[in-house]
Amino acid sequence: MTGSELIVRVLLEGAIGALVMVAVAFLLSRFVGDGVGRSLLVILLLVAAGAYFGFAVMARVGPAWLLVELAHCFLFGAMALRGLRGSPYWLAAGWALHPVWDFGLHYVGPGTFAPWPYTIACISFDLIVAAYVALVYGLIGPRRLGLRNDER
Repeated sequence: MTGSELIVRVLLEGAIGALVMVAVAFLLSRFVGDGVGRSLLVILLLVAAGAYFGFAVMARVGPAWLLVELAHCFLFGAMALRGLRGSPYWLAAGWALHPVWDFGLHYVGPGTFAPWPYTIACISFDLIVAAYVALVYGLIGPRRLGLRNDER
């Protein structure tokens, strides 16, 4: 298998994982409550950001790089939480911007301590989740899809 074939395969695996996750989030939003489905996507964004902090710790990078990864966690965590209780576009933006961190910083940039399959799979995963949030909560709308309204 060539390098480009391997990259395509990893991108497909990320896409399949994303489709499974958005299906679970949709079903939770439809049958349990929208806050539960959206919470899953928030938690996943927090985990996606936190994974890089874990990779940095495991690679024993210097304190400056650890601070960069910690700032990354806070930035994307803030976007995720704003997307939970505020506009869902914050959550969509967090997912849409995260591939910049995945690919730009950790695949082609200086943060090569992150496993390359994770950085590549996250590109398709993140963009599909971002599209799902933008479509469901923006263009289509949760009411049209029959999502259960949580009393907030």
